[in-house]
Formats: sequence, structure tokens, C-alpha cells
Amino acid sequence: MKRLLLSLFLLAAMSISALAADIGGKWKGTAEGPNGPIERTFTFQVEGGKLTGETDSQMMGKSVLEGGKVEGDNVSFTITANFQGNEMKLTYAGKVEGDTIKLKVDFAGTGQTVEYILKRM
Repeated sequence: MKRLLLSLFLLAAMSISALAADIGGKWKGTAEGPNGPIERTFTFQVEGGKLTGETDSQMMGKSVLEGGKVEGDNVSFTITANFQGNEMKLTYAGKVEGDTIKLKVDFAGTGQTVEYILKRM
């Protein structure tokens, strides 16, 4: 009996921890860049823990999310952006807090980062 209860408890705990935050849909974010605010929109689809979608900004155009994951409230993905004819990898990682996502962006391993605050549209 104890073994059965322990098994059920562990199964329930694993199920709860495996649930991904529901971030599907459109989001708009703003980050403070060196030359002022940078706006970007995101369209997310979540299936299990897999995150797909695209993002768009006036400065860098549209990009497809690559390697996206949602694990609990943690979100991560990369994009390949085109900036003035040069492609660069941007790595996003952050946390979901209700209808807000805080994402830190690493610019192609340069050590430069910005933080976006996203709101559901």
C-alpha cells in the first residue's frame, strides 16, 4: 500500500513539473537598447514542452524560433536575425509570470544582452 501511494505521489509530482506554461498566442515586447526602445512581436505555439513560432521587429524583420522549449515557467529559444545584411544568432531565455514574460537576449555570444518585457496581446 505504501509503495502504491508513493508511486502515485511521484507520478503526480512529475506530471505537475512537466506542465508547460500556456504562452500560446501573440505577445509584444519592449527592450531598452543603447539607442532607445526596441519593439518586437512574438507569435508562440506550444505543444507539450516544444515551443515554435516567429518573431518580428522593424529593425530586424521576421525570424523563426529555433530549438524552443517551455519547461514549467522557463522559456528558451534562438533566432537567426538579419541586421544590416549580417546574420546573427540571438539566444532568448526567460521566465513566464502570469501575462508577462521577461526574456533576456544574448547577442551571438558577444556578451551584450538586453531584457524584453513581453505582454500578451
